[in-house]
Amino acid sequence: MTWRAVGAALALAALLAAPAARAQFWRARDQQAGPPPDAKPAVDLDAVRLDEQLGAQVPLDAELVDWTGKPFALGSLFHRGRPVVLALVYYDCPMLCGLIQSGMAKAFRENGLVLGRDYQAVSISFDPAERPALGGERRRGYLQSMGVPDAGADWPFLVGAEAVTRRIADAVGFRYRKDPVTGEWAHVAAIVVLSPEGKVSRYLYGIEYPPKDLRLALVEAADGRVGTSFDRLLLTCYRYDPASRKYQPFAFGLVRAGGAVVMVALAGLIAALVVRERKARRIA
Repeated sequence: MTWRAVGAALALAALLAAPAARAQFWRARDQQAGPPPDAKPAVDLDAVRLDEQLGAQVPLDAELVDWTGKPFALGSLFHRGRPVVLALVYYDCPMLCGLIQSGMAKAFRENGLVLGRDYQAVSISFDPAERPALGGERRRGYLQSMGVPDAGADWPFLVGAEAVTRRIADAVGFRYRKDPVTGEWAHVAAIVVLSPEGKVSRYLYGIEYPPKDLRLALVEAADGRVGTSFDRLLLTCYRYDPASRKYQPFAFGLVRAGGAVVMVALAGLIAALVVRERKARRIA
């Protein structure tokens, strides 16, 4: 009877402990596996946005570090009178930032203007933990996709202290947050076109930037100091539409451009008639 009692007691203890043991096992496994795939981000996504601040001045005195580890003054990008394309990203981003910068490289390759001559570009990591070498690695890949050697100084990839990069982001209305659950940064997909003086001229959204839109944004930011006369004529026919976030034909501009063409044609016709009449008088 004694052995039977002991066996019954052990069986009862095992039965009572089984649920707790199973629960402990599953908790341990979940902790090792990390958050479930459908877990909601712990970050406030309402705080992740882009507040357009056209005309705002970026801090030209901001001191950053370039992809080689050397100090880099943001203002040094603007001393040659060229517009600048700014991308706020982080280099270890698993998806979105790579798509943004790939879209930039494609638009740079196809828009017809020359990087380094007509305009400049800069990528700044807002993750204070990232180091220059990672920026250099990313820069090398994007320049190679454009067929541009990475030995030059065009399209610098910069890192910096949190206070510095946050100050630049705040200047252009770029709001981002870090998700403590996933460790990733939540942010919008957009790039900023700055004037040669460092003021916000235009925002281009998404991960693909039509070459025409980028070219017009650069010509507009430089107030016609880059591009051709035809680009400046196009700006009279196209206006940036905030609803579609693209440059769309502008009816009044088209009418005005059409009128200019008619006037030029009419002036040419009159000049031809005058020349013909003078020749006829000489013959007579």
